Amino acid sequence: MKVYKLLILLLFVIFFFACFDRTPTRYSITDSKTYEASLFRQNCAICHGPEGEGKMLDDGRVIPNIRGGQHKYTTDQQIYDHIANGGNGMVPFRGILTDREIKQLVQFVQRDLRKDK
Repeated sequence: MKVYKLLILLLFVIFFFACFDRTPTRYSITDSKTYEASLFRQNCAICHGPEGEGKMLDDGRVIPNIRGGQHKYTTDQQIYDHIANGGNGMVPFRGILTDREIKQLVQFVQRDLRKDK
């Protein structure tokens, strides 16, 4: 009888832990319905990739991964300035996006993309 109780307890514990997936869910730009994700898909994904992971171009230049690794621009202001003014191979978006849209992209990068650090 003790063996059965232990077996039932063991099965319960296994079932209990199997119900909880402890793997953090990664934010998906492709699946997101937010306006910021839409802005990213329309303006940034062509270079940074559909999930912001960057890529290497045929000529050897590297488009940065904005989700992980070390980031050259870390503050909101630095990210804003880079999106607005471009540089280091990136085109400026000041004339393409509104000030509000650039700020939304900054928050999107900081809040949603870099939380996977």
